Amino acid sequence: MQYRRVGQSGLRISTLSLGSWVTYHNQVDIASAVEMLAAAYDAGVNFFDNAEVYAGGHSEEIMGAAMRQLGWPRLNYVVSSKYYWGLDRSGDAVNRKDTLNRKYLMQAVEGSLRRFGLDYLDLIYCHRSDPHTPIEETVRAMSDLITQGKALYWGTSEWSAAEIRAAWDIADRHGWHKPIVEQPQYHLFHRGRVEKEYARLYEDIGLGLTTWSPLASGLLTGKYRAGIPADSRGALENMAFLRDGLTDAAKNAAVGRLEPIAAELGATLAQLAIAWAARNPHVSSVITGASRLSQLRDNLGALAVMDRLTPEVMARIEEATGAQAA
Repeated sequence: MQYRRVGQSGLRISTLSLGSWVTYHNQVDIASAVEMLAAAYDAGVNFFDNAEVYAGGHSEEIMGAAMRQLGWPRLNYVVSSKYYWGLDRSGDAVNRKDTLNRKYLMQAVEGSLRRFGLDYLDLIYCHRSDPHTPIEETVRAMSDLITQGKALYWGTSEWSAAEIRAAWDIADRHGWHKPIVEQPQYHLFHRGRVEKEYARLYEDIGLGLTTWSPLASGLLTGKYRAGIPADSRGALENMAFLRDGLTDAAKNAAVGRLEPIAAELGATLAQLAIAWAARNPHVSSVITGASRLSQLRDNLGALAVMDRLTPEVMARIEEATGAQAA
């Protein structure tokens, strides 16, 4: 396993990490989580990503229960969670959904700590930006959570470059804890934000990235080229919003053009796509997901593929997918 610093911090996380979106509670129970977390940890993975909203809080409970069973030393792993949507979606829960106000953030992190069974989280993220809360209030609340010892570092997820820079500048001006990392979607068909919009932030403020969906929700595995398999993510009722993208004819044709490239490298399509994302030097970690052990092991095989992505191979990948990149 390779390890990279998160931005300019001293925190080092595995180049490939394991996340719980979609899978935990929906497809993965505690026993399966124990099995996969153990396999990932044995392969050198030390970063495990979650979010308050995943499976309505059950994802944090399952991951926390699995970690307690495994009994790892707390210093040996990094765990994160994200906040914005909240757990209570009722009409009167105005301070518990779609917000980053101080009241919500303070209580939301406490809830995560209870569900995980942890004293602190290593990384906490603002899961989206909140146009209705002054950004200074959000930045101060996140900084205070670190000062209180409930988290060690904080960052953002799917924020614009302007919003990230504004948050960093506010923290810098007041001497508060600054955001060190952004968690954006990044894969062969979704590249503009990481490669263009954030370009200045890497040098100017030392922004780190923990990227999600390296397989474009499974599209880049090739399994959706003939439709939606019954046992796939796209077949889940709560994932119905993904289906149009997964069956996009032009993107599936591009995936077909990647197949011979992967075959020549002795890799699966998934390994090629994950290795491509991890090859970006600004990416601290690529968050992978898995619903079964064989899938996890296949994904981790991407590490061996990274060194095979020569400039010539990268050019071929660009030619195969460039027209569909956004």
